[in-house]
Amino acid sequence: MNGFASLNAALAARDLAHVWHPCTQMREHAGELPLVPIVRGDGAWLIDAEGKRYLDGISSWWSNLFGHANPRIAAAIAEQAARLNHVMLAGFTHEPALQLAEELVRIAPTGLTRVAYASDGASAVEIALKMSFHYWRNVGRPERTRFIALANAYHGETLGALSVSDLPLYRAVYGPLLFDPIVAPSPDWLDAEPGESPDDVARRRLGDLRALLERRARDTCAVIIEPLVQCSGGMRMHSPAYLAGLRELCDEFEVHLIADEIAVGFGRTGTLFACEQASISPDFLCLSKGLTGGALPLSAVLTTDEVYRAFLGDYAANNAFLHSHTFSGNPIACAAALASLAIFREQPVLERIHGLSTRLAVRIQPLRDHPHVAGIRQTGLIAAFDLVADKCANAAYAGSERRGRRFYRRALERGVLLRPLGDTVYFLPPYCIHDSDIDQMVDVAIEAIDVATA
Repeated sequence: MNGFASLNAALAARDLAHVWHPCTQMREHAGELPLVPIVRGDGAWLIDAEGKRYLDGISSWWSNLFGHANPRIAAAIAEQAARLNHVMLAGFTHEPALQLAEELVRIAPTGLTRVAYASDGASAVEIALKMSFHYWRNVGRPERTRFIALANAYHGETLGALSVSDLPLYRAVYGPLLFDPIVAPSPDWLDAEPGESPDDVARRRLGDLRALLERRARDTCAVIIEPLVQCSGGMRMHSPAYLAGLRELCDEFEVHLIADEIAVGFGRTGTLFACEQASISPDFLCLSKGLTGGALPLSAVLTTDEVYRAFLGDYAANNAFLHSHTFSGNPIACAAALASLAIFREQPVLERIHGLSTRLAVRIQPLRDHPHVAGIRQTGLIAAFDLVADKCANAAYAGSERRGRRFYRRALERGVLLRPLGDTVYFLPPYCIHDSDIDQMVDVAIEAIDVATA
C-alpha cells in the first residue's frame, strides 16, 4: 500500500484509538466495517482522504438541506463568528436569536408565538415534555403526569425523549431509568387491512386513540407524534387525516399536542412543515436537524402564548421554566439557520423538492416487482422499502443475517451513502441533488439489493 492509498487507514487508526462513535458496535469498525474518513464536502457529495466521492443519499442523518459546505451558510457562519461567537441567553439577547425567533414565528403554523432554544433534537423533545408537564402543574392540574406516544415512535435518546420512544433496540437496556408512556397504535398505512386506504387506517386508529383518551385523558399531559413519517421506526408513514383527527381529539379532551418535526420539518415531506398537510397547529413544535441547513447543532421548541403565560408570576411562586442549555440560541448557529431560511424565502425550494420527489417516485417504481422488496412508500422526498426473504409470503429475513448491512457496504463501495434502518432501505437526499444523482442513487441501490439478497 503506497502512502497516498493509506491515508484513510491512517486516519481510521487514529480515530479508533480514542473516538466512540454513535449508534455503532465499535468492534465492527476495527474489523470488516472500516471507518470512512471524510475530509471535505461538496454539495450532495462527501469526499474521503483518498479523494473518493460518496453521494450523500441520507443527508448525513437527515440534516443537510442545501449541500455540504454551502457557500451562503458558510459565509453567514464566518461573518457571525468574527462578530460574536457566544453569549448566554439568560439575561442577555442578540440579533441572531431574536431575528430567528421572529422568522420561525412568521413561517410556523398559526398560533405558535414563543420560541425556546436548545442544541439538538432530543433536547427539544425534553423541553416540550417538561413544558407540557409543568404547564398543567402551574394551572392547577397536577394530576396530569402521563404522555401518550405512538407504537413504533422514536423521539431521541436522552432519558425523557427515550421514554416516549417505542423501539426496543434503543429502549430495552435503559428501561429501569425511563418513565412509561401510554402507547397508542400507530396509523402506519402498511398496517392496512384488506381494502383499507391510508385514510381508512387513520380513521381506525383515531378510534383506538379516542377510546384511550376516554380512559386516560384526566392524567395525560400530551400526545407526542412524528407527523406523517415515523423515521427511525423504519420510515413508516401515515395519512394527514390522522393529524387532523388527532388535533380534534386533543382539543376535545384538553390535552396538548406535541409535533416532533425534527426529522420531517423544513420541506422533507413536500411542505415546509408536515403539519401543514393537515392544516393543523400543534401546541408544541420541535425543530432541529435541517434548522441550520444541517451545518451546526441547534434546536427550537415553538409554543403558544397560552403556554407561555402559565409560567409568568412572582419569583416566590417558583413557576418559571428553569430548564437551560449553555449554548441555547448560540449566535453562530442562529446565523446558519437564518441563512438556511433565507434560501427557502428567496428560492423555489419547495417546487424543486416536488420535482425531485416525482423523479424519485418514477425511478423506484420498478422495484415493486422485485421479489425481495416490499412496502415501497414515499412522502415528499422521503422514500423507503423493506428487504424481505419472500414478498409473497410476507417473510422477513432473520435479523442475524444483517441483510441491511450487506446493502450498506455494497452501496458504499459504489460511492453512495445509504445506511438502512435494519432491513429498511430509505432515500432522504439533500435538495441540491440533481436528477442524474437520483438516477445514480437508485441504480446503485438496485445493485446493492441484489448483492444483499443473494
